[in-house]
Amino acid sequence: MSVKTKLLIALSIILLASFAATSVINYTVTRDSIREELINSSLPLTGKNIYSEIHSAMMRPILISSSMANDTFLKSWVVDGKRDPLDIVIYLEELRSKHGFLTAFFVSAASDKYYYNRGILKRISPRDSHDVWYYAFVGSGKEYDLVVDTNQAEENKLTIFVNFRLEDAQGRLLGVTGVGVSMDNAITLLEDARRDYGRNVFLTDQDGLVQVHTDRTRIQRMYITETPGIAAVAPAILEPHEDARTFEYDLASDHILLSARYLPEFQWHLIVEQDEGAALATARHNLIRTLSVGLGASLLIIFLCVLTVNHFQARLERMAKTDPLTGAANRRALQERFELAHYTAGRNHTPFSAIVIDLDGFKAINDTLGHIEGDTVLKAVASAITRTLRPTDLLVRWGGDEFIILMEGTADAAGVVAERIRAFMPAAPSGEPLSFSYGIAQFEEGDDLNALTQRADEAMYRAKTTGNHCVITDQA
Repeated sequence: MSVKTKLLIALSIILLASFAATSVINYTVTRDSIREELINSSLPLTGKNIYSEIHSAMMRPILISSSMANDTFLKSWVVDGKRDPLDIVIYLEELRSKHGFLTAFFVSAASDKYYYNRGILKRISPRDSHDVWYYAFVGSGKEYDLVVDTNQAEENKLTIFVNFRLEDAQGRLLGVTGVGVSMDNAITLLEDARRDYGRNVFLTDQDGLVQVHTDRTRIQRMYITETPGIAAVAPAILEPHEDARTFEYDLASDHILLSARYLPEFQWHLIVEQDEGAALATARHNLIRTLSVGLGASLLIIFLCVLTVNHFQARLERMAKTDPLTGAANRRALQERFELAHYTAGRNHTPFSAIVIDLDGFKAINDTLGHIEGDTVLKAVASAITRTLRPTDLLVRWGGDEFIILMEGTADAAGVVAERIRAFMPAAPSGEPLSFSYGIAQFEEGDDLNALTQRADEAMYRAKTTGNHCVITDQA
C-alpha cells in the first residue's frame, strides 16, 4: 500500500469519525429542541391559526342567523298567522342566495311547520329522529347553537346548521331560524390545514363527539372519550379552558402530541395532533445527511487529489496539442479533429471544409525586422483569426507562416469565413495591411487528412499566383 493511499485512508477515517460524533450529539440536541418547540409553540400556534380561519368562516353564518332572529319582518310574519307562506319562502331564498349558504330555514313553534328556501319541507314531530335537534335546542334555553346533521332539504348532505331562537317582544318562543353551511367548506379548511401544517385537525362538541373531520366516516360517529389512545386524555381535553393546552398519548407504536383549544363561540373543541415520530423525521434525515457529508468530505479529498493529477495531465496533453508560439492547435490536434469530423460526416452527412491561410511576404518581414518581430506578427494573426471563428472551428498552425482552419460547413460557408478573416486581419509593423492568400477545400468521400489539406494547399498556391490576398476554392 502506497503512502498516498495510507494518507487518504487515515484522513477519511478521521473525518468520518468526527462527523459521526458531532452528528449524533447534534441529533440529540435537535430532538429535544423539536419536542419542546412542538409542545410550547408550534402546535398551539397552529391551533390559533386554524381557529382564526374557522372563526372567519363560521362567524358570518352566525351573524346572519342572529340578524334573522331579530328581523322585524320575520317576527311580524310569524305573529300574523294569516300572511302568505310564500312570503317567508321568498325571504329565506333571497337571504340564502345573497350569502351563498346551502340552506336557510325557519321552524314555527305554533304550527310545527319547517319552512326553507324552496317551500315547506315538513311538519316536525318529536317522534321523528331528524327533529330531535329542534326539541333539544328549545329545551336547552340557549340563544343559539351549532349542530351537524344530514340536510333533508338538500339530499341529506352533511350540513353545519346554525340555530337561533326567534322570540317576540315578551320573550315568548316563536320558533327557530338559521342557516345551513355545507360541511364540505369546513372539511376543506381542515384539509388545507393538514396540507399546510402536516398535522391532523378536527373539531368535537363538548361531549367529545366529532363534528368536523377530514375523515367523513368519523363525523357524528366517533367520540374521543371512546377512541383508543386519546380516550386517556379526553376528559381533560373537554374541560373548557381559555388557553390552548397540550397533551400526549400513545397509539400503538406512535407517540402523539396534541394541542386542544376551546372555541366558546361555537362551543366546540379544536384539536391539533402531531405524530412526534413524523416531526422528528426531519431531524433523522438531517443526521443521515450530516453523516453523508462526512463520507462526501472524504470522497472529496480523494477527488481533489485525482483532479489535481488530472489537471496537470491535461495540461501536458494540451501542450502536446498546442503550438507554443501562437497558442493555436498543432498537427496532432488537427488529426484528432479530422477523425471526429470524418466520423460525423459519415454518420450524419454533415459537410466540413479546410481553409489554408498563408501570410504573403512573411520572409521579408523576418529579413527586415527580425524573427522576434515576425513571431509577434504570427501571434497577432492567430489571435485575430481566433476571434472570428466559432467555438466548433479549429485553428491550426500548419508550419512557418501557414495556418489551417478545420470547420463545419460547405466550401461556400468556408469562403464566407475566409472573407470575414480578411476583414479583421491586423496591420504589418510598418502600418500597412498584411496580405494573405486563402485556399479552400471541402471534404469529399474517400479523403484522408493529407488529401483534404493538399487540395486546400493547392488552391492557396493558385491564390498566390493570382496576385495574393484573395480566396480560391478547390474545384477538383
